[in-house]
Amino acid sequence: MAKVLYTAEAHVSGGRQHGHGRTSDGALEVDLRTPVELGGEGGGTNPEQLFAVGYAACFESALAGAARRAHVEAGDATIDSKVSLLPTGTGGFKLAVELDVTLPSITDDAQARELVLVAHDSCPYSNATRGNIDVALTANGKPVE
Repeated sequence: MAKVLYTAEAHVSGGRQHGHGRTSDGALEVDLRTPVELGGEGGGTNPEQLFAVGYAACFESALAGAARRAHVEAGDATIDSKVSLLPTGTGGFKLAVELDVTLPSITDDAQARELVLVAHDSCPYSNATRGNIDVALTANGKPVE
């Protein structure tokens, strides 16, 4: 196994319906609630929202690295993420992700697409989900395949 660079630690009690989660360093503390759309009361965050924020933040870091290696400026990049919860048809659930990457400083479509692909190849979230869930990518509004 490779050398561990960092380990995040969290404690959760009560699950997604009436739970509470916090990181060991106290930097993140959240009330967990089932969203209204799923029949819950809302009023807190849920695992899909946390995953959407985490994936987008991680992907932006991977994108910044890709831009540095390509010697281009992409510091104004933004990422809108969607994490959808879907039924499997067998009583379980699965996730699907959409990452809409906007690169205002990159006007060349091919270059924007290449940066997103390189980021997708190096992002830990992308590597963890590859082959497990559908991840749709766009670069400046155009699908990346």
